[in-house]
Amino acid sequence: MIRTILIDDEPLARDIVKFYLTDHPEIEVVAECCDGFEGLKAITLHKPDLIFLDIQMPKISGFEMLELVDDKPAVIFTTAFDEYAIKAFEVNAVDYLLKPIDKGRFEAAMKKLPGRLNQQGNTEAVLDAAALSPAQNNRVVVKKDGVIKIIPTADINYLEADDDYVKMNTVDGVFYKNKTMSYFEQTLDVNQFIRIHRSYIINLAQVTKIELKEKDSYVVLLKSDIWLPVSKTGYAKLKVALGL
Repeated sequence: MIRTILIDDEPLARDIVKFYLTDHPEIEVVAECCDGFEGLKAITLHKPDLIFLDIQMPKISGFEMLELVDDKPAVIFTTAFDEYAIKAFEVNAVDYLLKPIDKGRFEAAMKKLPGRLNQQGNTEAVLDAAALSPAQNNRVVVKKDGVIKIIPTADINYLEADDDYVKMNTVDGVFYKNKTMSYFEQTLDVNQFIRIHRSYIINLAQVTKIELKEKDSYVVLLKSDIWLPVSKTGYAKLKVALGL
Protein backbone atom coordinates (compact mmCIF):
# COMPACT_ATOMS: atom_id res chain seq x y z
CA MET A 1 0.00 0.00 0.00
CA ILE A 2 1.31 3.46 -0.96
CA ARG A 3 0.52 5.96 1.81
CA THR A 4 -0.42 9.36 0.44
CA ILE A 5 -1.13 12.89 1.73
CA LEU A 6 -2.98 15.58 -0.23
CA ILE A 7 -1.74 19.11 0.49
CA ASP A 8 -3.75 21.83 -1.26
CA ASP A 9 -5.67 24.87 -0.04
CA GLU A 10 -8.43 24.23 -2.59
CA PRO A 11 -10.93 21.58 -1.35
CA LEU A 12 -12.17 21.00 -4.91
CA ALA A 13 -8.64 20.19 -6.11
CA ARG A 14 -8.22 17.67 -3.28
CA ASP A 15 -11.60 16.14 -4.08
CA ILE A 16 -10.65 15.68 -7.74
CA VAL A 17 -7.42 13.90 -6.82
CA LYS A 18 -9.30 11.69 -4.34
CA PHE A 19 -11.86 10.83 -7.02
CA TYR A 20 -9.16 9.90 -9.52
CA LEU A 21 -7.44 7.79 -6.86
CA THR A 22 -10.53 5.58 -6.49
CA ASP A 23 -9.20 3.77 -9.56
CA HIS A 24 -5.97 3.07 -7.68
CA PRO A 25 -6.72 0.85 -4.65
CA GLU A 26 -2.98 0.48 -4.04
CA ILE A 27 -2.89 4.11 -2.89
CA GLU A 28 -4.26 5.05 0.54
CA VAL A 29 -4.95 8.70 1.44
CA VAL A 30 -3.90 8.99 5.09
CA ALA A 31 -4.37 12.76 5.48
CA GLU A 32 -5.56 15.95 3.78
CA CYS A 33 -4.06 19.36 4.53
CA CYS A 34 -5.02 22.88 3.48
CA ASP A 35 -1.67 24.62 3.99
CA GLY A 36 2.05 23.99 4.36
CA PHE A 37 2.02 24.14 8.17
CA GLU A 38 -0.55 21.34 8.35
CA GLY A 39 1.28 19.47 5.60
CA LEU A 40 4.58 19.47 7.48
CA LYS A 41 2.90 18.15 10.63
CA ALA A 42 1.10 15.43 8.68
CA ILE A 43 4.26 14.30 6.89
CA THR A 44 6.11 14.10 10.20
CA LEU A 45 3.28 12.09 11.74
CA HIS A 46 2.36 9.73 8.90
CA LYS A 47 5.66 9.43 7.00
CA PRO A 48 3.91 8.97 3.61
CA ASP A 49 5.43 7.40 0.52
CA LEU A 50 3.85 10.02 -1.76
CA ILE A 51 2.35 13.49 -1.51
CA PHE A 52 0.29 15.54 -3.92
CA LEU A 53 1.53 19.06 -3.26
CA ASP A 54 0.13 22.40 -4.37
CA ILE A 55 2.74 25.12 -4.92
CA GLN A 56 0.79 28.33 -4.38
CA MET A 57 -0.69 28.16 -0.89
CA PRO A 58 -1.24 30.69 1.91
CA LYS A 59 1.35 31.12 4.68
CA ILE A 60 4.16 29.19 2.99
CA SER A 61 4.45 27.79 -0.52
CA GLY A 62 4.68 24.10 -1.36
CA PHE A 63 8.36 24.55 -2.20
CA GLU A 64 9.08 26.23 1.15
CA MET A 65 7.24 23.49 3.04
CA LEU A 66 9.12 20.75 1.23
CA GLU A 67 12.47 22.34 2.11
CA LEU A 68 11.65 21.75 5.79
CA VAL A 69 10.97 18.02 5.35
CA ASP A 70 13.93 15.86 6.37
CA ASP A 71 13.02 12.56 4.71
CA LYS A 72 11.21 13.67 1.58
CA PRO A 73 8.53 11.40 0.09
CA ALA A 74 7.89 11.14 -3.63
CA VAL A 75 6.10 14.27 -4.85
CA ILE A 76 3.58 14.99 -7.57
CA PHE A 77 3.17 18.76 -7.72
CA THR A 78 -0.24 20.23 -8.51
CA THR A 79 -0.24 23.80 -9.72
CA ALA A 80 -1.85 26.48 -11.79
CA PHE A 81 0.35 27.49 -14.71
CA ASP A 82 3.76 28.60 -13.48
CA GLU A 83 6.31 28.79 -16.28
CA TYR A 84 9.32 28.92 -13.98
CA ALA A 85 8.21 25.98 -11.86
CA ILE A 86 7.30 23.83 -14.85
CA LYS A 87 10.74 24.34 -16.40
CA ALA A 88 12.28 23.18 -13.12
CA PHE A 89 10.07 20.08 -13.09
CA GLU A 90 10.85 19.12 -16.68
CA VAL A 91 14.59 19.53 -16.30
CA ASN A 92 14.68 17.44 -13.12
CA ALA A 93 12.21 14.72 -14.14
CA VAL A 94 9.73 15.30 -11.30
CA ASP A 95 6.09 14.94 -12.23
CA TYR A 96 3.49 17.70 -12.02
CA LEU A 97 -0.19 18.14 -12.78
CA LEU A 98 -1.57 21.41 -14.12
CA LYS A 99 -4.91 22.60 -12.73
CA PRO A 100 -7.62 21.89 -13.65
CA ILE A 101 -6.26 18.35 -13.47
CA ASP A 102 -7.04 16.25 -16.52
CA LYS A 103 -7.88 12.57 -15.94
CA GLY A 104 -5.63 11.39 -18.76
CA ARG A 105 -2.68 13.41 -17.49
CA PHE A 106 -3.32 12.09 -13.98
CA GLU A 107 -3.21 8.49 -15.22
CA ALA A 108 0.03 9.19 -17.07
CA ALA A 109 1.57 10.38 -13.81
CA MET A 110 0.36 7.25 -12.03
CA LYS A 111 2.03 5.04 -14.63
CA LYS A 112 5.33 6.79 -13.91
CA LEU A 113 4.89 6.63 -10.14
CA PRO A 114 6.84 3.40 -9.44
CA GLY A 115 9.93 4.98 -10.95
CA ARG A 116 9.41 8.20 -8.97
CA LEU A 117 9.31 6.65 -5.51
CA ASN A 118 12.44 7.23 -3.44
CA GLN A 119 13.94 9.77 -5.88
CA GLN A 120 14.71 12.44 -3.31
CA GLY A 121 17.66 13.79 -5.30
CA ASN A 122 15.40 14.94 -8.12
CA THR A 123 13.14 16.75 -5.67
CA GLU A 124 16.11 18.57 -4.13
CA ALA A 125 17.19 19.69 -7.61
CA VAL A 126 13.70 21.12 -8.23
CA LEU A 127 13.79 23.04 -4.96
CA ASP A 128 17.17 24.54 -5.79
CA ALA A 129 15.98 25.54 -9.26
CA ALA A 130 12.68 26.97 -8.04
CA ALA A 131 14.45 29.06 -5.40
CA LEU A 132 15.97 31.16 -8.19
CA SER A 133 12.49 32.51 -8.97
CA PRO A 134 12.09 36.18 -7.91
CA ALA A 135 8.90 35.16 -6.12
CA GLN A 136 10.93 33.20 -3.56
CA ASN A 137 14.10 35.22 -2.96
CA ASN A 138 12.70 37.82 -0.57
CA ARG A 139 12.33 35.52 2.44
CA VAL A 140 13.71 32.36 3.98
CA VAL A 141 11.56 29.79 5.78
CA VAL A 142 13.17 27.89 8.67
CA LYS A 143 12.10 25.49 11.40
CA LYS A 144 13.44 25.89 14.94
CA ASP A 145 12.30 23.81 17.93
CA GLY A 146 9.36 22.57 15.87
CA VAL A 147 8.19 26.10 15.04
CA ILE A 148 8.16 27.41 11.46
CA LYS A 149 9.44 30.96 11.05
CA ILE A 150 9.38 33.16 7.95
CA ILE A 151 12.41 35.47 7.84
CA PRO A 152 12.37 38.45 5.43
CA THR A 153 15.81 38.67 3.81
CA ALA A 154 16.03 42.30 4.93
CA ASP A 155 16.19 40.99 8.52
CA ILE A 156 19.31 38.91 7.83
CA ASN A 157 22.49 40.61 9.07
CA TYR A 158 24.90 38.01 7.69
CA LEU A 159 25.21 34.32 6.87
CA GLU A 160 28.01 32.06 8.03
CA ALA A 161 29.09 28.60 6.82
CA ASP A 162 28.70 26.02 9.59
CA ASP A 163 29.59 22.46 8.45
CA ASP A 164 26.60 21.15 6.46
CA TYR A 165 24.45 24.13 7.41
CA VAL A 166 24.35 27.87 6.91
CA LYS A 167 23.93 29.90 10.09
CA MET A 168 21.73 32.95 9.59
CA ASN A 169 22.34 35.80 12.00
CA THR A 170 19.16 37.89 12.02
CA VAL A 171 17.48 40.66 13.99
CA ASP A 172 15.49 37.93 15.80
CA GLY A 173 18.40 35.64 16.60
CA VAL A 174 20.29 32.79 14.97
CA PHE A 175 18.70 30.19 12.68
CA TYR A 176 20.12 27.30 10.66
CA LYS A 177 19.29 26.17 7.14
CA ASN A 178 20.43 22.90 5.59
CA LYS A 179 21.76 24.59 2.44
CA THR A 180 25.14 25.68 1.09
CA MET A 181 26.72 29.11 0.91
CA SER A 182 26.70 28.80 -2.88
CA TYR A 183 22.94 28.25 -2.78
CA PHE A 184 22.41 31.53 -0.92
CA GLU A 185 24.95 33.34 -3.08
CA GLN A 186 22.85 32.38 -6.11
CA THR A 187 19.39 33.00 -4.65
CA LEU A 188 19.74 36.14 -2.53
CA ASP A 189 19.42 39.56 -4.18
CA VAL A 190 22.89 40.49 -5.47
CA ASN A 191 22.11 44.15 -4.87
CA GLN A 192 21.54 43.44 -1.20
CA PHE A 193 23.93 40.60 -0.30
CA ILE A 194 27.63 40.12 -1.05
CA ARG A 195 29.84 37.12 -0.37
CA ILE A 196 32.89 38.70 1.24
CA HIS A 197 34.64 35.46 2.22
CA ARG A 198 34.20 31.74 1.58
CA SER A 199 32.53 31.56 5.00
CA TYR A 200 30.50 34.79 5.03
CA ILE A 201 27.76 36.57 3.09
CA ILE A 202 26.73 39.98 4.42
CA ASN A 203 23.76 42.29 4.08
CA LEU A 204 25.20 45.47 2.56
CA ALA A 205 22.79 47.59 4.60
CA GLN A 206 24.60 46.39 7.74
CA VAL A 207 28.06 47.66 6.76
CA THR A 208 29.41 50.56 8.86
CA LYS A 209 33.18 50.38 8.34
CA ILE A 210 35.92 48.61 6.36
CA GLU A 211 39.44 48.53 7.77
CA LEU A 212 42.82 47.26 6.62
CA LYS A 213 43.92 44.67 9.17
CA GLU A 214 47.28 43.87 7.65
CA LYS A 215 48.77 43.88 4.15
CA ASP A 216 46.03 42.97 1.64
CA SER A 217 43.82 41.80 4.50
CA TYR A 218 40.60 43.62 5.38
CA VAL A 219 37.81 43.31 7.93
CA VAL A 220 34.31 44.77 7.87
CA LEU A 221 32.26 46.07 10.81
CA LEU A 222 28.51 45.50 10.84
CA LYS A 223 25.85 47.49 12.71
CA SER A 224 25.49 44.55 15.10
CA ASP A 225 29.07 45.33 16.24
CA ILE A 226 30.48 42.20 14.57
CA TRP A 227 33.80 42.22 12.73
CA LEU A 228 34.09 39.80 9.82
CA PRO A 229 37.09 38.90 7.62
CA VAL A 230 37.07 39.99 3.98
CA SER A 231 38.96 38.00 1.34
CA LYS A 232 40.81 39.68 -1.50
CA THR A 233 38.05 38.74 -3.94
CA GLY A 234 35.39 39.77 -1.44
CA TYR A 235 37.03 43.17 -0.96
CA ALA A 236 36.96 43.82 -4.71
CA LYS A 237 33.24 42.95 -4.85
CA LEU A 238 32.54 45.02 -1.76
CA LYS A 239 34.23 48.10 -3.23
CA VAL A 240 32.13 47.88 -6.37
CA ALA A 241 28.92 47.32 -4.41
CA LEU A 242 29.58 50.30 -2.12
CA GLY A 243 30.88 52.54 -4.88
CA LEU A 244 34.31 52.95 -3.29
